[in-house]
Amino acid sequence: MSRNNEPIFLETLKPIIFDLQGEWEPGSEERKTVLNEVIQLLTEYFSEVDDPELTFICTHNSRRSHLSQVWAQVASEFYDLGNLRVQTYSGGTEATACNPRTVNAFRRAGFSVVKSTDTDNPKYLLQFAENRPAMELFSKVYDQEGNPTHNYAAIMTCDHADQNCPIVRGCNKRISFPFVDPKVADDTNQESMTYDNRLREIGRELFYVFRNVEKKLTITE
Repeated sequence: MSRNNEPIFLETLKPIIFDLQGEWEPGSEERKTVLNEVIQLLTEYFSEVDDPELTFICTHNSRRSHLSQVWAQVASEFYDLGNLRVQTYSGGTEATACNPRTVNAFRRAGFSVVKSTDTDNPKYLLQFAENRPAMELFSKVYDQEGNPTHNYAAIMTCDHADQNCPIVRGCNKRISFPFVDPKVADDTNQESMTYDNRLREIGRELFYVFRNVEKKLTITE
């Protein structure tokens, strides 16, 4: 595989990327089974399409789905996937707002995040690399205009959405990849630490996934 136009990651983001791309392994067999299934399904999907589109779905599209969307985009840029142009999205089974705690966790990690609208459901522009366009973060239903509506992979990041949304319209792959909701620590003295830990957990697992997808794609060339 070859790659062109490598991302120039923000200097403020490089320390956490260096940490996340280390040779990490899942801590339990149960989680390893989940990750291996995600790796296998994504490898199959990437082998079927030229421009993979991934939509990360949780109930409110306010925390885990945004964290997953962003880290998946970063990880897909970090690893050499050849000519594949991965594009990530997020959505919910209902729209609320991208939680400010999520935004602050991104900022603490080294991302550049700027609020571009001041509404009940504000839009944020997140930058992770100097030579990549900003990602627009706001809460939306998963099949809202602007998100893919067919031939995409739907990645369910919370058990509630997975169990209560039996049909995800338009997807050709559905992948269960749940994380614990950091909102359990909202308005406590553990809030910032919990959000930072969840951000790192999601990032570490997505880097692990994309590292192994890259290996599988290389082997099958």
